[in-house]
Amino acid sequence: MKRILLIGTGGTIASEVTDSGLTPELTTEQLLAHIPAISAICQVDCVQLLNLDSTNITPEHWLEMARCIRDHYDDYDGFVLTHGTDTMAYTAAALSYLIQGSPKPIILTGAQKPIGFDSTDSKVNLTDALRCASEDLPGVSIVFNSRVILGTRARKTRTKSFQAFSSINYPDLGVLRDGVLLRYIRQDCDTAPVFYDALNPRVALLKLIPGADAQQADFLLARNDALIIESFGVGGLPAAGGYYECIQRHLERGKTVVLTTQVPSEGSDLGVYHVGHALKNCLGVLEAYDMTTEAVVAKLMWILGRTRDRAEVERRFYTPVARDILWPTES
Repeated sequence: MKRILLIGTGGTIASEVTDSGLTPELTTEQLLAHIPAISAICQVDCVQLLNLDSTNITPEHWLEMARCIRDHYDDYDGFVLTHGTDTMAYTAAALSYLIQGSPKPIILTGAQKPIGFDSTDSKVNLTDALRCASEDLPGVSIVFNSRVILGTRARKTRTKSFQAFSSINYPDLGVLRDGVLLRYIRQDCDTAPVFYDALNPRVALLKLIPGADAQQADFLLARNDALIIESFGVGGLPAAGGYYECIQRHLERGKTVVLTTQVPSEGSDLGVYHVGHALKNCLGVLEAYDMTTEAVVAKLMWILGRTRDRAEVERRFYTPVARDILWPTES
């Protein structure tokens, strides 16, 4: 029987009703008590690492999660982290960079309704996650609403429905039917994982809106080492408003700028229109292509935690990790 470590970090799944709203209070042992039938599937040990609403999760907490898995890696066959849904996709992406090539499953799950509610998705999600952690499902993934989603491709796309997560620009890794994992895709892995223990949180995100000038970009770049700009459509910046001059100035100071798109599916392509062509070919702005914003954020934190050399940042950004980017390498 497989040995699984259940790591609690909080979230709705562990929440109870208080006078000020739902608050994470239950321990992993209390969660496990709601699904006694799992004892016939795997042996589960529990660790209560955090008990936070996922809105309060920070990059330092990602490092704590990675350290916890590293410290227990040799003792277990798989790992399940219970986590709030709001930032779960960011955490899944971050763990994909902090723990690379794992042959063992590292599963994140949670719920839209607390485990103590009658109409809850918690019990199914937690049971499915523990089942998947007992399977040949290498690497980091999210198991939610009977779907298995690659950690670098997940996004929360519904705020209340049980089908909270979607896989962006990549197929689901598999589905669960009647307690059986039907795996469609097997992640690449190595014989042993590579763990990383540094992140640079000085990464900012700006969502472009019509009529905005470059003052916000200038403010964010002055206070951070990298800026991700969510542009329109396939990507570009307004000719007016001082964006080109602002970006050029900060690039010369060693900052990193990445252009991505606000559109959920199909990714960016800066070369299509004049408003994007010069950004990539003249200024040297990096392009996210089909990566999710969550993955871009986490990848930049991981890269800038290791190097600030521009050529090395670019090389690492375009080098696929856990299938986070297909373009331009496979387009």
